[in-house]
Amino acid sequence: MNILHLDSGLFLEQSVSRKLSQQIVKRISGEQDQVVYRDLVNSPVPHLDAETLLAEHDPLAQTLLDELFAADVVVIGAPMYNFTIPTQLKAWLDRVLKAGVTFNYTEQGPKGLLQGKKVYLASGRGGIYSKGEAAAMDHQESYLRQALGFIGLTDVQIIRAEGVNLGEQPRQQALAAADEAIAQLA
Repeated sequence: MNILHLDSGLFLEQSVSRKLSQQIVKRISGEQDQVVYRDLVNSPVPHLDAETLLAEHDPLAQTLLDELFAADVVVIGAPMYNFTIPTQLKAWLDRVLKAGVTFNYTEQGPKGLLQGKKVYLASGRGGIYSKGEAAAMDHQESYLRQALGFIGLTDVQIIRAEGVNLGEQPRQQALAAADEAIAQLA
């Protein structure tokens, strides 16, 4: 199995999403599995500009696309910053959401071209955004589901630790719940 592991948490040692994504990879991978790791903070993908968007060939985008197409499983460490994903992860998405490569426009609407891949999303959140009034402010998990689904990655499982900045007890409860969810992965 080929696993593409992406991390985008800014706080390298304290990052909840990094911790969870590492645990997921450890849980689902075996000796024979190939893991490609891309740290989008330490080795950022430059933000998209007009020249890059219109270029006939973008070697970096091709590398990112090759990694994505080769993967059977994608593990994404994605914290919520200001109600959405880090810009480093958005820059990666801007390179892999590519018309004619990862999706096509059809008469029936857009069609994702990546099929049969499993995605694990390691989601870290300081507050609680999965329910209640704050759910309307979730532009992190909802955005990732939409963007990934647009290119055909619809088998997305979210491992979430939220409320980690609400005090020590809520933090420990959130981490324990995420650890338990990871332990249940096949």
